[in-house]
Amino acid sequence: MFWSVLGGALFIFVLRVVSVSLSTVRTVYIVRGSRMWAAVIGFFEITIWVVAISKVITGLDNVWNIIGYSGGFSAGTLLGMWIEDRLAMGDAELRIISTAKGFELADRIRQGGYGVTEVTAEGKSGPVAMLTVVTQRKQVGDVIRLVNKVDASAFVIVEDARKVVRGYRPVRRGPPEA
Repeated sequence: MFWSVLGGALFIFVLRVVSVSLSTVRTVYIVRGSRMWAAVIGFFEITIWVVAISKVITGLDNVWNIIGYSGGFSAGTLLGMWIEDRLAMGDAELRIISTAKGFELADRIRQGGYGVTEVTAEGKSGPVAMLTVVTQRKQVGDVIRLVNKVDASAFVIVEDARKVVRGYRPVRRGPPEA
């Protein structure tokens, strides 16, 4: 009897992990404007959710089912975030502010195969170079590594770019030469 109860709770846990992970990925597709993928994922997400919640509702006297449901939600949130991080869909905008090595930094980033827009700006302590790079999210780490090699004190802001139209967009096949 105990193993049957625990097995049911584990089943609910796994269902919740899958449904919440799908929910996270579906949300990313919605934000990125991929309506069809979001709808398809949503179909499977809610089907799995209905099965999981029905198992909990029909066994409310079993605390293990409730714990399995709640634990699956938490674990699914973590797994969904991990999946989203690995997918790294879409584009990112990096704003890099350098007080001393802006031009050298821009040249090095260009040598790495990225497009860079340079603007001279005024910071708290005087003139700075403000660089903007738009690239695939999967390449953000590579750009930051280039920045750190040239100017480890550069201020870097990374934001998701909802939509990018035109501009310099090389096809990346691997890490850039550093």
